[in-house]
Amino acid sequence: MPHTPSGGAGHGTAAPDTGLMSIGTVLNVLREEFPEVTISKIRFLESEGLIEPQRTPSGYRKFSAADVERLGLVLRMQRDLYLPLKVIREHLAAMERGEAVLLPAVGRQRDAHTAGEPVADGPTAARIGREQLLAAAGIDERTLAEWESYGLLTQVEDGVYDAEAVTIAELVGELGRHGIEPRHLRAMKAAADREAGLVEQVVAPLRRHRNPQTRAHAEARTKELAGLTVKLHAALVRTALGVRLP
Repeated sequence: MPHTPSGGAGHGTAAPDTGLMSIGTVLNVLREEFPEVTISKIRFLESEGLIEPQRTPSGYRKFSAADVERLGLVLRMQRDLYLPLKVIREHLAAMERGEAVLLPAVGRQRDAHTAGEPVADGPTAARIGREQLLAAAGIDERTLAEWESYGLLTQVEDGVYDAEAVTIAELVGELGRHGIEPRHLRAMKAAADREAGLVEQVVAPLRRHRNPQTRAHAEARTKELAGLTVKLHAALVRTALGVRLP
């Protein structure tokens, strides 16, 4: 697959000019701009054909600077433009053919979404199927069913999940390797639901407003409040444990 330089939805992600990188190094580079990116997310994008890193004889992934730039572009289009992977893939293919492609306007997408209008390429399109989730998270059907039974993962429709499910699955798996079982995480899920409810109370009047600009502002306010609640939750956990995390 030919690789293209960063462009379109923002500035390029910094990456070394030469040499190949491990997936861990790539993760550190990308987290400067995308703090929530995970190894599972990178593997998932690879499984979707958006990147094709080299492989060593022993099977380890090795990424070039162009691979990292391409990953940055994909993540940026997801984050800033809410584009589904199908549209991103088509856009990259058009770039490789040297075609000029106009990306959707962010403001138009958000206004339509908050107004309740159907948006083909909006946030609701950022979803993955059950098989994709199983492959990206490296789990089997039985494990996924167990996690669903505790409310940790929820289908948005039959056999379809929000793309954030990949991150949740990875974190649940990591905690499990430390002896924290899914059943222990029900309280955490309940706390997250309560925090989300508080945010919804604040932004709901903005989303119902007749002014399209005010409705669009609700999206930014939601992200801001979500970030603040996550930081507060982390600080409270650190304080309760009496530890400082790097």
